Amino acid sequence: MPPSKTVPRTPARRALRCLALAPAAVLAATGCTAIGDDPDGGGGGGDGAVTLSFANSYTDQHPHTRCGIQSVADTMAEADNGVTVETFPNSQLGGDTARFNSVMAGDVDMDVQGSSALAATYAPIGVLDMAYAFEGPDQLFEFFDSSAADELKNGFAEETGTRILDVWFFGMRHFSANEPIREPGDLAGLRMRYPDSPIYLENAKAVGAEATAVAFEEVYLALQQGIIDGQENPVPTIAEQSFDEVQSHVSLSGHQTGSQLIVINEDKWQALSGEQQESLRQAVRDTRAENRSCLEDEERQILDEWRDSGEVTVVEDVDREAFAQRAESHFRDTLSGEQLDLYERVRESAE
Repeated sequence: MPPSKTVPRTPARRALRCLALAPAAVLAATGCTAIGDDPDGGGGGGDGAVTLSFANSYTDQHPHTRCGIQSVADTMAEADNGVTVETFPNSQLGGDTARFNSVMAGDVDMDVQGSSALAATYAPIGVLDMAYAFEGPDQLFEFFDSSAADELKNGFAEETGTRILDVWFFGMRHFSANEPIREPGDLAGLRMRYPDSPIYLENAKAVGAEATAVAFEEVYLALQQGIIDGQENPVPTIAEQSFDEVQSHVSLSGHQTGSQLIVINEDKWQALSGEQQESLRQAVRDTRAENRSCLEDEERQILDEWRDSGEVTVVEDVDREAFAQRAESHFRDTLSGEQLDLYERVRESAE
């Protein structure tokens, strides 16, 4: 796994570094100012009107838009406490990497990001996206609310100058191909599309897949032309991108509990009053359940349609235990340092 990369010293990062100097006299002498609260919240800046840009990479109809960023915007509008949230779905403010760089720089205020993308800046957080690390959304949420996750969030904040407000469920990722995939051996000889990310490419090795990196926008054509034999994504994404038109089987492997982290620029967070901070934090937290329901309801509807129409064969008798054991063995053998420690804590939380 790659080490974390150096990121720009945004005002929030400079403030975090200055905190280590501690005494007020030292802060004054160095021109530093404290960020105003501890990593768990507290008091922020003033209580005036603030407008927050909130972005994601999903279409207007995706649950992360309909039941995610738009829901937060609506809740904050109803709160009428001076905070206005403007939503920017469908990568309007740039792709994932560029957008998170903009959040660190303060040009975008809030964003929805997968941990594998964020791992390019802070490597330990990529553990959240590892194959079979979690057994489902219940365990994901339980872990995220634990003290072990607090350590992760604090380390992330110190490294990036951004704050993780909460986690949303992205859906269970499953395999699609033109044949069933029931056990690791069924992946032999198949060119499976994976995102071109160190975490995802490692996930392919963990489950025994031959990974072929293809840009998301090119997956449909690559499947249609036979450049790749299959891919992996949550059911709503498979349907939304029409992969079911060029794939005959969807195998419910549930090999990854997809998660999305809600991040905010630290300086913008500190510009909010304590009341505004709590209102925004609660709006994001309350959306967690609604967002999950949207995703799971949509998945059930799509699976029912596939079963009824027979246009897609839904493979339900997948040996998830065989995949999970292979993945755990792989990661325990290959991870080290902070990543291994965090991975072990995640796995222990399932017991």
